[in-house]
Amino acid sequence: MAKKQKTKEVEVPVVETPVVEAPKLKKVEPKKPTWEIKDRIYNLKGGKKPLSRSIKSANIYWFDKEKGYERELKYCQNQRTPFVDEMSGDQRLEHIIFRSGSLFVPKEKSTLQKLLSLYHPDREKMYEEYKPIKMAEKQLDILEIEADAIIAARNLDIDMMEAIMRVEIGSEVSKMSSKELKRDLLIYAKNNPELFLDLLNDENIVLRNFGIKATETGILKLSSDNRTFSWGSNNRKLMNVPFDEHPYSALAAWFKTDEGMEIYANIEKQLK
Repeated sequence: MAKKQKTKEVEVPVVETPVVEAPKLKKVEPKKPTWEIKDRIYNLKGGKKPLSRSIKSANIYWFDKEKGYERELKYCQNQRTPFVDEMSGDQRLEHIIFRSGSLFVPKEKSTLQKLLSLYHPDREKMYEEYKPIKMAEKQLDILEIEADAIIAARNLDIDMMEAIMRVEIGSEVSKMSSKELKRDLLIYAKNNPELFLDLLNDENIVLRNFGIKATETGILKLSSDNRTFSWGSNNRKLMNVPFDEHPYSALAAWFKTDEGMEIYANIEKQLK
């Protein structure tokens, strides 16, 4: 009888795969803007153009975030830096004077340019550097707002026109023809585009105008102390105005309530 052969167990070698570490990304520090060497013009803000206007050239300070403390500034013609702690030798103080609202600083006077453009405490408060691109962006924003306001004004219905102009000229709006109303509205939108658009988006402005018209025509009556609205025909009280609230703003909000909506519908029929 044949003997059974023993089977040998074969060991399978374990191959360890090396762990590959992801390369560490280097932190990229943002580059500090380089100083552009060029002539620069500075203008007083607000379009002011006095014959001459001086600004401080000494006893001024700038907080250095990197160093953590305020550093004294001074404009000296014979120094290469506006920082007093970096100066050496004599300090010949120089005045900074705007003539007819402007100050031209040639590229050779980079110390004065840096003082005015980067460090002076009156920068963007009393004066600003003339930057054509930045100026064009501001002017473009203003023109776009004006265009939006005028286009919106052209497409308004008569009730909305009246509601907005009532804010500007009050009860006189009731005496104006539709042509006069539209003309004045377009002028108002052009001269006050941001305010016009704010009023246009005010959801209560039409309701306030509605309440004022109802009071002017005698349908509603507002008490002399501006605290109570009542019917003009029988003096029956409709609502009390909350303390420290404008009466017509309160009336506009009340028109949105269940009771107010019924009164609104009643007044609307009488106005027609």
